[in-house]
Amino acid sequence: MNYVIIGCGAGIATFHLRALSQLPNAKIVGMCDVSAERGQARADEVGAPFFADHRTMLAATKPNVAVICTPHPFHARLAIDAFAAGAHVLTEKPIAIEVAEADAMVAAAHQAGKLLAVNFQQRFRPVVQRAKQMLDSGSIGDLVRVMCLEPWFRPMSYFKDVPWRGTWKGEGGGVLMNQAPHDLDLLCYLVGLPKKVWGWTRTQHHDIEAEDMAQAMFEFPNGAPGYLYTSTAEAGSKQRITLVGQRGILDISGNTLTLTRFTPSLREFIDNSPNHYAPPASETETHEIAGDGGGHLAVYQDLEAAIAEGRQPLAHGESARMGLELANAIIYSSHHDRAITLPVDRAEYAALLARLRM
Repeated sequence: MNYVIIGCGAGIATFHLRALSQLPNAKIVGMCDVSAERGQARADEVGAPFFADHRTMLAATKPNVAVICTPHPFHARLAIDAFAAGAHVLTEKPIAIEVAEADAMVAAAHQAGKLLAVNFQQRFRPVVQRAKQMLDSGSIGDLVRVMCLEPWFRPMSYFKDVPWRGTWKGEGGGVLMNQAPHDLDLLCYLVGLPKKVWGWTRTQHHDIEAEDMAQAMFEFPNGAPGYLYTSTAEAGSKQRITLVGQRGILDISGNTLTLTRFTPSLREFIDNSPNHYAPPASETETHEIAGDGGGHLAVYQDLEAAIAEGRQPLAHGESARMGLELANAIIYSSHHDRAITLPVDRAEYAALLARLRM
């Protein structure tokens, strides 16, 4: 498997290089970056040829896989160029900054007959995989309520050191486009997209253009409500995802998975219980499921297996697009101060982003 790295000078590229070094059949045949000095130094470290231009590199090396580590506004154009050159693509999260770009990436992958994978390594966490298995098996039944909370604390120095962070031109948003894509992805991976979104974003604690905190209310297709909160200005709390169903509750916090089972189901108890106040009986079991699933290495192992087996990778383009749709919906809803029904209107969101970039 021949790989090239686009944006090899980025800090995140070190995680990809570490994962590639653990794959026995992986060979890095080219690296490029807009910063020749930084890119050449990184290429020299791994003994790969450096290119100043990604198209030249793609034509010269003909890789099996192009890995995109650039800031997210460039993901779509670079991925489409890689597909045109005959390569599969693994791009860093988020897949793009507006969902219309993700649409174009997915279409280009289909047209080229290549795979589009997005680096959502949290899907591979054993605790997430166990929760997904429980949900798919119907352990908690139909959704009743969803909650997702995660602070991603960042000091102001984080933004000052890399000036494109937290800007509309550089990231297309703030916490929703840099840190929270992991949470949005897990939410959609586990329970799918809601049908309606009410978003609220603010910039209250950092001197940046885009949002440093966001919250949203959701309505899912069956009428179940949901809630999201994320921020780069709060510390001391862990990620927590709570999924309430008719038959039980799944709660994910760190590596802890808690399952509460109702006997009978909420609907059956509501319809048949003569007791005016008592809830249904319940039993709770807690599982500590250690491990991170291999981080970036798990993503690469899955991608190589998907190529060999002729299947889609776990975090393929269509599924990774859902989290971006949700981020765009929250931002659009907040700036227009109204609820919106999904899918996001691509043209209207592009117009909003263009205004925010001015």
